[in-house]
Amino acid sequence: MGRGKVVLQRIENKISRQVTFAKRRNGLLKKAYELSILCDAEVALVLFSHAGRLYQFSSSSNMLKTLERYQRYIFASQDAMVPTNDEMQNNYLEYMELKARVEVLQHSQRNLLGEDLAPLNTSELDQLESQVGKTLRQIRSRKTQVLLDELCDLKRKEQMLEDANLTLKRKLDEMEVDAAPPPPPQQQQLPWQSDRGVPVPSHALPQPDHFFQALECNPSLQPAFRCMDVNQPPAWMA
Repeated sequence: MGRGKVVLQRIENKISRQVTFAKRRNGLLKKAYELSILCDAEVALVLFSHAGRLYQFSSSSNMLKTLERYQRYIFASQDAMVPTNDEMQNNYLEYMELKARVEVLQHSQRNLLGEDLAPLNTSELDQLESQVGKTLRQIRSRKTQVLLDELCDLKRKEQMLEDANLTLKRKLDEMEVDAAPPPPPQQQQLPWQSDRGVPVPSHALPQPDHFFQALECNPSLQPAFRCMDVNQPPAWMA
């Protein structure tokens, strides 16, 4: 079975507490020694037991040199963190300058919103009016540019949709042409038949130029008339 999780709290049993201290102390000293050897680090370890007994380890030959180095580093860090009087004075002046600029900006913002206009004189009001007019022109110019950009985008989208519509219409026409049945073969039309196969009257048929010939007139041939008595019966009735 594996080891159970150790609860980090004071061991009440004195003997168990001493045994645990001895084991962990030796392990801590061993880890400090390995760290100084493997990583070439300067390690100093100071440990006091519950009874007040001192245990220590130093990777250098003298523990005091390591402690002095530690103290110099700590004091130097504290001195760097604490600002001098000159630095504090400069920081205060910078703070006051920034505060004054913030107040001016806030007052100018209120004036642009139409507030706190009573203390302003004529020149300040003219300057404010000029500033507001300039701001308004810039806003209108920017608004116009935005609207033009949106209009260009809409036109481009419209052109794209029209091109897509034409492409789809062309494909649809091609599909209809491919799906349409082929036309029936045409029969040879005879001269006496119309387009619907109905016989055409003979007088409507086209005739060649040589079909009609002019008749020659003979003046010697004259019609003869014979007088006949209406009271006399014909010979075939006699």
